[in-house]
Amino acid sequence: MTGSKAYPILDTVNSPEDLRKLPESQLESLADELRDFLIHSVSGCGGHFAAGLGAVELTIALHYVFNTPDDRLVWDVGHQCYPHKILTGRRDRITTIRRKGGLSAFLRRTESPYDAFGAGHSSTSISAALGMAVAAAREGSDRQVVAIIGDGGMTAGLAYEALNHAGSLETDMLVVLNDNDMSISPNVGALSKYLAKILSGKFYASVREGGKKVLRKIPPMWELAQRAEKHVKGMVIPGTFFEELGFNYIGPISGHDLPTLVKVLTNLRAIKGPRLLHVVTRKGKGYAPAEADPVKYHGVSPFNPKVGVAPSKSKSGPTYTQVFGDWLCDMAALDERLIGITPAMCEGSGLVKFSEQYPERYFDVGIAEQHSVTFAAGLACDGLKPVIAVYSTFLQRAYDQVIHDVVIQKLPVLFALDRAGVVGPDGPTHAGSYDFTYLRCLPNTVVMAPADENECRQMLYTGFQLDQPAAVRYPRGRGPGVPVEAKMTALPIGKAELRRRGKKIALLAFGTMVAPAVDVAEEFDATVVNMRFVKPLDEEMVLDIAADHELLVTIEENVIAGGAGDAVNQCLNANAIQVPVVNLGLPDRFIEHGTRDEMLKEAGLDREGIKQALHKWYAVYHSRDAADTENTSAVPRSLHSVKN
Repeated sequence: MTGSKAYPILDTVNSPEDLRKLPESQLESLADELRDFLIHSVSGCGGHFAAGLGAVELTIALHYVFNTPDDRLVWDVGHQCYPHKILTGRRDRITTIRRKGGLSAFLRRTESPYDAFGAGHSSTSISAALGMAVAAAREGSDRQVVAIIGDGGMTAGLAYEALNHAGSLETDMLVVLNDNDMSISPNVGALSKYLAKILSGKFYASVREGGKKVLRKIPPMWELAQRAEKHVKGMVIPGTFFEELGFNYIGPISGHDLPTLVKVLTNLRAIKGPRLLHVVTRKGKGYAPAEADPVKYHGVSPFNPKVGVAPSKSKSGPTYTQVFGDWLCDMAALDERLIGITPAMCEGSGLVKFSEQYPERYFDVGIAEQHSVTFAAGLACDGLKPVIAVYSTFLQRAYDQVIHDVVIQKLPVLFALDRAGVVGPDGPTHAGSYDFTYLRCLPNTVVMAPADENECRQMLYTGFQLDQPAAVRYPRGRGPGVPVEAKMTALPIGKAELRRRGKKIALLAFGTMVAPAVDVAEEFDATVVNMRFVKPLDEEMVLDIAADHELLVTIEENVIAGGAGDAVNQCLNANAIQVPVVNLGLPDRFIEHGTRDEMLKEAGLDREGIKQALHKWYAVYHSRDAADTENTSAVPRSLHSVKN
């Protein structure tokens, strides 16, 4: 499929330098080959799909016009970056994307010099590009900087903060708004295409800038000229808003018209100051099923492109996301105060059914995590009960609002944290590795971690009943297969559950780590405690267990630093309890993308990893005991460094 007969032009392009050697007349054929290659390669390996298909022509045009990598292309998030990776020397490795040891799902500075900025979270491109543009200006360099951001990314406040700053600086930079949510409207026709060429041309730019200098000296004429310009451009081009921010707005133009893209980008390259090019593309372009359902084809598992993505086979038991979605609908039926909120993650967070059943109580606020939290705080102030469904990694973006707007005011907002712990192919940018740490330190906050699907439902119910902030964090995918009870019962706050009584060793497991702890316990005849609550910690249980065990082992799918195990350490220290403690958790480094099982294995949090840690502890403990049987204090209070 990748031979020269199938892709005679694409096979000659191993870098943007090769691309720029092609005659412009071959670019459209290259786009056809690149799109076909993308369809067949990603359908074979899985990955982000629809967004990349929509960005084929835009990617070719950008690399053709700009002298990358010296000129900087800053892609927002990276869902659309697969064509970029293919054209920048990674074509032969594209089928390794999102796999352990393979290409990253997103842009990555360490992966290629063409990846100017890495990002897995949305709406950072304009800020980063502005920083690069200012750096170029300070160097006296004529290096070009381009930010490519989608219309979804433009729903975040960060993007507008950057636009506002860039317009005030008048720094040379180009923002390409890739509008792939709407169909190509009538004004993206011949007239609009003609106007885009005119407005991006040197003549218009020189007349416009020269006219400003002259007319500013004659205030009445300057005001008249401004009104006329806004009227003419605003009637045909929806760019007045960006002009007010200080940008020279061009567009909208079709993002699939390569000749026009090349012409307009070439003109824009010669213009100084902040520029914004509005291009309209179609997600899934060139593959009919993806065009019809871009959400379904946003991220795909391997499939046959001739038949499309097959319906997912039902597996035993619901995912944690489905458990949450079902609970939300059931709870909404019982309490009309419930409001469901998501920052642009309706499908991913399991709110589709709720949005259909309770549309008036459902709010998708866009990629605006900060707003979602303060919005929820406002709802809670006046008696409503908001539930924010958000990925653990994305709540990090709203940490100040969690503290300032919710926790300090002790407002009853429930955070349903999906994708906690390691998440798999998306890698470290999407891992929910820190929520125990960043939530445990907050007063007035209850933090829970379910060991199974049914416990997840009951914890959500428990958190919803509280008159204070609460969080329930759960992983991606399915749990151990515990049946979910329809009845909802509030759990006693801060109380753990003894799962198994053993001798000498006690495994204090949090959330997802309960199942592997139970598996290991039989071999070591160990006690297993399902801790349930990270905050408040069941200190009574911890002290009771410490009193008759030789070793406590805390196990969590969170970083060790400041995590749940640290809470156990603090409890023992505060009560002057001298017992060896091993803290197992995610190491002090980022775990690269792979399957969830591969990442847990690398972290030593699978069954074998926990067993090895216990065997290592035995070796350390007995060697020290033999050296000094009376000096029990020589045994370290935390031995996780031995393992990690």
